[in-house]
Formats: sequence, structure tokens, C-alpha cells
Amino acid sequence: MEFFDFGTIFFLVAAVVIFFQLRNVLGRRTGNERPPFDPYTAGRTAKNAPAKNENVISLPRGKRGSGEVADDAYASIDAFEKPGSDLNKGLRAIRDADPSFEPKTFVDGAKMAYEMIVMAYADGDRKTLKNLLSREVFDGFVQAIADRESRSEKIQSSFVGIDKATIVSAEMKGTEAHVTLRVVSELISATRNKSGEVIDGDPETVAEVKDVWTFARDTRSKDPNWKLVATEEED
Repeated sequence: MEFFDFGTIFFLVAAVVIFFQLRNVLGRRTGNERPPFDPYTAGRTAKNAPAKNENVISLPRGKRGSGEVADDAYASIDAFEKPGSDLNKGLRAIRDADPSFEPKTFVDGAKMAYEMIVMAYADGDRKTLKNLLSREVFDGFVQAIADRESRSEKIQSSFVGIDKATIVSAEMKGTEAHVTLRVVSELISATRNKSGEVIDGDPETVAEVKDVWTFARDTRSKDPNWKLVATEEED
């Protein structure tokens, strides 16, 4: 079932359940193979502050024909990234594997995924994370959460918004589609110790966070879900 051309919001199942779950925490919650970075402390620049099982990233499954893709099928990709570039070639390769793939709507969905993951990490919401992360990334995030909990520390956070989300690379690895995005977001966050004292961040300051995240999906699988498979902070 196609949903709004790969989702205007590209979470088929998450669109209903996760929206309401996350709204309960937004605005009030006061991996790759390497260890995951903490999105609340890594790679951020302070600015002046102003005065769950259904958590998936879904790609609609297009109909496959003979395997040939008409030239006009690449029109939206060519409009998104100029023909001839490595990125354009990578996006075209993903379109060849799944005709329903649209880069612009992918970015829209990835932005929602980013917010969900960042907030779930802050809240220690393992259930949400499990359905949005690969096994390797999930294990790293859970270890970081467990370490935080062992010190009786809590993250108080509000997600302000995403300033920019840009696809920087795309490729097929066998049957897996991999799309990497550079995300610049704004958060208000602070980590408090057992006594409630702020030991990191600032509950009154907006921080700019720059991340590079990679999502992947097996285009031949019946599972329509994209998952976060790699994270790194931008210098």
C-alpha cells in the first residue's frame, strides 16, 4: 500500500502510534560500530535562548516490472541533485531497486525519525529505540542509557527543531539501500545528577547539534522499515 508517495511523512505505522506517544514528552521532558555519541553533549554550539512496537520508518513498496526504469522516473531525483554527481547516481541506484523511493519525502521522514530517536534516547525509551535502530546502534545507545541510569542522572530536554537536513550520500550495498544525512538541529537540554544539579548543558540555552546519520533498508525484504545503522558527530 503506497502512502502519500512514500509517506509525505514516511512512517506508515509510526504515523499514528508514535506521534501521540512522543507528544507526551516533547516540550516538557524536564552507533555505527563505534560507541554512540550523546546528542545532548557532543558537537553542539550554544545559542542565545529564546525569553513504540509500531515505531518504524516505512518505505512504500513500488511495483517491480522488468527491472528497467524509464528516464522520466529519475525526474524527481535529477531535480533534487544534478545528474552526473555521485549522489545522483546513488539515488538513481536506490530508485532502480525500489521505484517508490523519493529523496525529498525520504528527508521529511528522516527528520521525524531523528526527533523520535533523540527524544527516546533522552527519555531512556528502549522500546521506541529498538524499532528504529539497527542491532549494533541499539546496543550502543542502550549501554549509554544504562550507564546514565547507574549514575542516577537524568536528561531534561526540549526539541526545538531541525534547521537543515541534507542527503550527503546514497548507495546500494547488495540489496540494502543506504542513505546518509547531515542534520543540524536545535535542542534545549541539561543533564542533572542525583541531587538535581545541572552537570552538563543548560536548561535555558538553545544548543545547535550537528549530526551525520545513516539509514538503511533491504529493498527486497518484506519488512518495509528503515533503521538507523550509523551515527557520528560532525566536527
